[in-house]
Amino acid sequence: MTPFGRKVRELRAARGLTMKEMAAALRVTPAYLSALEHGKRGRPSWRLVQTIIGYFNVIWDEAEELERLARISHPRIAIDTSGLAPQATELANRLAEEISELNKAEIAEMLALLDRRKKKREG
Repeated sequence: MTPFGRKVRELRAARGLTMKEMAAALRVTPAYLSALEHGKRGRPSWRLVQTIIGYFNVIWDEAEELERLARISHPRIAIDTSGLAPQATELANRLAEEISELNKAEIAEMLALLDRRKKKREG
């Protein structure tokens, strides 16, 4: 499941909506919506994200959060390390090999490191 798919599922469940109802309102198939929620489809289009935002009638921070989650929810990402240090290529390859073996705490630790770096750059 992708971060975007998890959030859409949470919003749908909180409003007591079935997948079939939501899919019909969005003019997508229930199979597509299910695949999107489960991370079996790629990143949703900007247009679909905006339609979902309108469907749930979310504004401001929650709408921005849905857009952000959509951007980081491609389930089959490719990392281009050409021109970077050899260690960057090693890191990308090792992460690809070992990501399925990482537990939630290890993943959270890595995400926290990246969040700290981002805040430092922005700060």
